[in-house]
Amino acid sequence: MNIDFSYDEILFLEGESGIVGITRIEQENKMLFIATQDNEEIVQFLEKDDIIAVSNFRKDKRAIRAQAYLTREEDSPIVILNKNHPSTKRLAQVLSVGEKVNLNCNITPGTHPEQDVLCSCDSLSGLSITKTPTGVKLNRNPENYTIERF
Repeated sequence: MNIDFSYDEILFLEGESGIVGITRIEQENKMLFIATQDNEEIVQFLEKDDIIAVSNFRKDKRAIRAQAYLTREEDSPIVILNKNHPSTKRLAQVLSVGEKVNLNCNITPGTHPEQDVLCSCDSLSGLSITKTPTGVKLNRNPENYTIERF
């Protein structure tokens, strides 16, 4: 299923106990900095139409918009936690950036430096989101989705 939306819009995929918001990167040659707990910084180079996917476990669209804005417009780095870090149990939302994102409910939130996997609620798990020149392609139809102004 293809869903088209513009750079000034955000796509919300709504699940039973969570929501994922998706925006697109308009500029080319953007850099994303990923800080790991091993005192390393990974630099991920992004291309036009790459996606920012923010998964929120409280269904808070405002928080998703804020996180997407900080990442896309303010170049805020992503922080990766160790799997046994106590804060992983308190994360209300996590994000992933790249050309493809796979939603998975069986991972620890905030612990994956590889940006092609994102923790989600059960009902969205298994959904693959791939960038297209005009939006995204999903490997299956979502239960519910909306497109809103960003």
